[in-house]
Amino acid sequence: MSMLFQPITIGSMTVKNRFVRSATNDYLTNPDGGISEQELALYEELAKQQVGLVISGHTYVQHPLGCGSVKQNALYNDDFIEGYRKLAEVVQRHGSKLVVQISHAGRQIAPDKKDLQPIAPSPVTDASIGVTPRAMTEEEIIGLIEAFVQAVVRTKQAGCDGVQIHIAHGYCLSNFISPYTNHRTDKWGGSIENRTRILREIVVLSRQAVGDKYPILVKLNSTDGKSGPEYLSLEDVVYTAKMLEAAGVSAIEVSGGIREFKNTMSAVGIKQPDQEAYFAEACKAVKAAVQVPVILVGGLRSLSVMETVVASQVADMVSLSRPFIKEPDLVVKLKGGQDKVQCISCNACFNPQGLACYAKL
Repeated sequence: MSMLFQPITIGSMTVKNRFVRSATNDYLTNPDGGISEQELALYEELAKQQVGLVISGHTYVQHPLGCGSVKQNALYNDDFIEGYRKLAEVVQRHGSKLVVQISHAGRQIAPDKKDLQPIAPSPVTDASIGVTPRAMTEEEIIGLIEAFVQAVVRTKQAGCDGVQIHIAHGYCLSNFISPYTNHRTDKWGGSIENRTRILREIVVLSRQAVGDKYPILVKLNSTDGKSGPEYLSLEDVVYTAKMLEAAGVSAIEVSGGIREFKNTMSAVGIKQPDQEAYFAEACKAVKAAVQVPVILVGGLRSLSVMETVVASQVADMVSLSRPFIKEPDLVVKLKGGQDKVQCISCNACFNPQGLACYAKL
């Protein structure tokens, strides 16, 4: 049998296959950011259809500036724990695992909160929306670290199988690691050691809070979407991955891109195998540098490409977002002989009206 359908262990968690539903905002949350009945149904369907590891949509840890999307889930206080307990139960009922992704918007604040000035490591304007954030104070950075740690604790209290810290896609923590968005001259900026300090603090303190066994994953940016000395380099990415492993991270999902530089994180028009797995080179470099499991996301569309990714040690698991919107039963279909996904990579599914495939075929 293909390695894609073999189990794998992440920390204390054993996942029944190598398929990951990558974090995907579903726009189905309750008005207060709590888990809705629609979300329970959506996640249960993914689990029923044998997705081994289901990662929740990005869940913000600090209100209101941490919110990065309209209709986004939240976990900034204990009121949200019960909803995640129910979500974990419906996923685990079918033998799958639930990991909650936690994040802070940084300069990419939700459009419906545009009257608020966002915060970030440095006041670097987001050209995509023309908004300039305010540089975070030392006190705010310490507060953000604590907010992440408390959210990690809440995922464990809710009975979720693990947590994923979002360090990608232009949100606050990825702002810190990139020289493009971090111009600080204090201990939180400058060298890559300083730019990753906040990550180290979050992981170390989280480990102290939840113990050595609870799975703490990260989603790590491998590129800003531009090349040059002023942007995130692969060397810095590998350094960050090694540091995160040493701090206690259980697995690393490799992604890339920020909102400002279009079509990097969710490339459009993927029609040929050579267009797939567009973060594979960076992922391979990360995997060669660490011992923990590594997950690849980004444009995986063919079963043959997914199998090659795992067999050639580019990654240990394959992660998909858009294809599972089109085909929640994709794992079952691939196991049954289907050779590729139906998703045409048009991005019409990223729609605040609700997570669905709106492709015009």
